[in-house]
Amino acid sequence: MNRIISLTFLAALALTGAVASRANAANVPCEEMLKDMRAAKATAKLSDADMKKVNELETKAVERCNADDDARSDKFLTDAMALMGK
Repeated sequence: MNRIISLTFLAALALTGAVASRANAANVPCEEMLKDMRAAKATAKLSDADMKKVNELETKAVERCNADDDARSDKFLTDAMALMGK
């Protein structure tokens, strides 16, 4: 009985590690995402209001990226890309 419990515990532990690894692998370095967003912005056809919003999001993203807060930076950049239809 103890062996079954031990094997179940080890399987659960392995699964937890795999999920954590996938979560970290999904994060994109903010520098890479910023480069992609700027390339999209260079060719985007946006209204002045939308371009202003994209520029504000870019400023916030750079601030967070410089603070090594990639997750929040990537969120701002994702929002900017959505405004551009990317």
